[in-house]
Amino acid sequence: MTSFIFWVVVISLTVFAAMLVSLEVGSRIGRVRHERDSSGATAGTSAIDGAIFGLMGLLLAFTFAGAASRFDTRLSLIVEEANTIGTAYLRLDLLPLEARVKLKEDFRQYLDSRLAIYRALSNVGSAKQELGTSAEIQGRIWSEAVAATRESSNAAVTSLVLSNINDMIDITLTRTVALQTHPPAIIFVVLVVMVLASALLAGYNMSAAKVRNWTYRITFAVLVTLALYLILDLEYPRFGLIRVDAFDQILVDVRNTMK
Repeated sequence: MTSFIFWVVVISLTVFAAMLVSLEVGSRIGRVRHERDSSGATAGTSAIDGAIFGLMGLLLAFTFAGAASRFDTRLSLIVEEANTIGTAYLRLDLLPLEARVKLKEDFRQYLDSRLAIYRALSNVGSAKQELGTSAEIQGRIWSEAVAATRESSNAAVTSLVLSNINDMIDITLTRTVALQTHPPAIIFVVLVVMVLASALLAGYNMSAAKVRNWTYRITFAVLVTLALYLILDLEYPRFGLIRVDAFDQILVDVRNTMK
């Protein structure tokens, strides 16, 4: 987590500095242009300015909206997994006593493994190892449940127990994919390029002023950089300041009911 925040802060500060540099470069280019042709320095530029600033705003808005949507999806999947595991655990009571005891112990181990995966995400190797352990326990639960339902002559019991265990296994893949789903890197590259281009044009348009307006420059750079930071933080809610870890308590609460 600390490493992630460090690198996001470094990237944000780099973008902030690059924006200030772009503003200054644009201002100097504008001053040279004004000296050569003061009346035509900004002639016909408003349409291009509007188009580029509009594109920047649109790209920022869509990227932010996508990150927020994925954040909400990850939250809902935590709740869905907790409900699925809890329901599957309760339906084990429909099975014979001997199979039920063994399966309930496997469920406790399984949920402990799932929680360990999310706690170990900062270490990719440990997370993959826990994911393998979780998959192994899943296979054991499925085999034992199939064997137990064969002893029952009630088709409804078989359907109820196995369908919920199958849902519990399916949500694992869904959460793994959701965790790894992010926009292509090229989108962030284009976004940064668009931001710097906008800063260059903003500096150019401010070049007519005899004194540099640092209030506008710094405010513009800070707000755009903050928006970029929030997008990155939302995209990786297990590592930054905006986090979904608190929602893992739902899984912990389910684990505490498994007596």
